[in-house]
Amino acid sequence: MTFLSAVLLGLGLSMDAFAVSVCKGLAVGKVRWKHLLSAGLWFGGFQALMPLIGYYLGSFFRVYIERVDHWVAFILLALIGANMLREAFSKEEGKPADGSFGFRVMLVMALATSIDALAAGIALAMEDTNVFLSVGCVGVITFLFSAAGVKIGSVFGEKYKAKAEIAGGVILILLGLKILLEHLGVIPF
Repeated sequence: MTFLSAVLLGLGLSMDAFAVSVCKGLAVGKVRWKHLLSAGLWFGGFQALMPLIGYYLGSFFRVYIERVDHWVAFILLALIGANMLREAFSKEEGKPADGSFGFRVMLVMALATSIDALAAGIALAMEDTNVFLSVGCVGVITFLFSAAGVKIGSVFGEKYKAKAEIAGGVILILLGLKILLEHLGVIPF
């Protein structure tokens, strides 16, 4: 995986956390630095940890599915992306965001937004990649987007939540397609 691919993965995976952070900013009202740091550390930390766990789980099973690993990576990333698109276009209203940045609330939200990163980590195990570069990009980008999301949410509200989920979904689907096409020899990079 190239640096650009790792950045794109980070961008795609960070969009759920960004969308939740926008809602947190909307709910908290007056934003302080501790809110920005809390969102960044919780979401960025979990978004970095989960693909690492997924990578090691996937590495264990890689020998059993090596012949179809590119299909596994493509399917996992496409499903994650499609789910993000489905959520973005859903007319269903979610629960109002909780303005709390307490341990329990943030733990649950960080886990919920990073489940897709676990699956992406499994997809990374199917690739010949530097997992630490990928995990680092995912963590740093998610930290920055989450912190910015809280501030944006306090200023602009719900306006950008769906757009962030659409962008994330499209990026993940395209990244999965790139992996598949590389392994099939359609694109040489």
